Amino acid sequence: MHHHPQKISRRTAIQAGSVGILGLGMNHVDALRAAPVQEGKTQRAGSAKNVIYIFLSGGLSQHDSFDMKPDAPDNIRGEFNPIPTATPGLQICEHLPELAKRSEKWAICRSLTHRSNEHSLGHHIMLTGRSNAPTGFNGSLPQDTDDPCIAAIANSQLEPRNNLPPVAVLPERLVHYSGRVIPGQFAGKMGSHRNPWFIEAASYHRTSYGAFPEYTFDHQERGNDLERKFQAPNLSLPHGLTRSRVDGLLNLRQTLNDQRRQLDDFAQTEMFDKFRQNAIGMLTDERVHAALDVTNADDAIQEKYGKNAFGWSLLMARRLVSAGVNMVQVNLGNDEAWDTHGNAFPHLKDKLLPPTDKALSALLDDLESTGELDDTLIVMAGEFGRTPEITLLAQYYETAGRDHWGAVQTVWFAGGGVRGGNVIGASDRQGRFPSDAPQTPEKMAASIYQALGIPPTAAWYDDFNRPHQIYHSDPIEGLV
Repeated sequence: MHHHPQKISRRTAIQAGSVGILGLGMNHVDALRAAPVQEGKTQRAGSAKNVIYIFLSGGLSQHDSFDMKPDAPDNIRGEFNPIPTATPGLQICEHLPELAKRSEKWAICRSLTHRSNEHSLGHHIMLTGRSNAPTGFNGSLPQDTDDPCIAAIANSQLEPRNNLPPVAVLPERLVHYSGRVIPGQFAGKMGSHRNPWFIEAASYHRTSYGAFPEYTFDHQERGNDLERKFQAPNLSLPHGLTRSRVDGLLNLRQTLNDQRRQLDDFAQTEMFDKFRQNAIGMLTDERVHAALDVTNADDAIQEKYGKNAFGWSLLMARRLVSAGVNMVQVNLGNDEAWDTHGNAFPHLKDKLLPPTDKALSALLDDLESTGELDDTLIVMAGEFGRTPEITLLAQYYETAGRDHWGAVQTVWFAGGGVRGGNVIGASDRQGRFPSDAPQTPEKMAASIYQALGIPPTAAWYDDFNRPHQIYHSDPIEGLV
């Protein structure tokens, strides 16, 4: 049957045009499939699960969180004390008391290892699940020869639900204070049309860090004189989209004109109706608006998670998963906020660990209360761990911290069938190298793919229809 081109109203064109401004390219619209909204607990075919991947840009110190060494010399053990958890024999940092109470809901791997001590390559390794640098890797510039990130691979394999893209990354891209965009967070050799949906909810400022506005700090001492803001991206135009939102990026009028012309072209094809219906369906879906509008959530919910970037980000991730997004990557801390070279102990104690402890505990409780924790694997990792030795870079910092260390880090897991209270692997007495059951980024990535229901034989195909394997290892043994 021949389908005649449909005339579209100016309002519809503007609404649909907002998809591109939101960070949803036509690659996402093309992937959307209309599906009835499912009530109650989300149902999924087969063994597929949800995943929330929490990424701690900068690198969490294992010694000062989940793999403490209280019997090590003073220059290694650090200032914090271990406390018991609800699991006999398992201790973690005193500044994670809420997680300690909930240890039967989570597990840790203390032996993940790779060979890089450099931020950019470390990001690429832990965001792609590939231990080796790709040919021609440039730590200052994402390239189309980079390996695809885990989020992009999942985006290519999963079927959308409820008019939503299958994968989202929030609350912002990872951008260094210098303006350098961190490689490893994009689709790379898969092509930019396979990029995940980036939800830009945090206004960018080069010199403020952490769980703003409650816990803003400046660990690099560059002058923290401006406020960062967290706000849900608007899903309608023109209301809520001001010139300031696109200033320096796009001229608003030209953008809308270009979007209208593109839509006029699409209207000449038989596929336009699908694009329009799915895009507008997403823009007008109240569940999507509710998932994104976390700063206006019920006050008790915000207090539970924390009224800061960490709390709002994990609340948004939880709501998106419930609404139908299969995987959400949460960048918990902008611009290498966990890079605690100096002032490490006051910043961890006062600015980083408390909001993480609160928000992550709230996420566990929230998912468990609705029965969704069993269907949602939560993974928390950084690009590397930190050195055993405490050092002082006197030219930059007043007090000491720890340097980059790819040789070992602790990765935290919960939900999705994870055996609570479980410890996989171990580091040596100084926390320098794995001493038992070393694990790789490939194994971590395989555990994520397995939780999402992606079969071990799956492949993604490039523009020349060449297959590329997805699994490069078995999942972490004993995790689930």
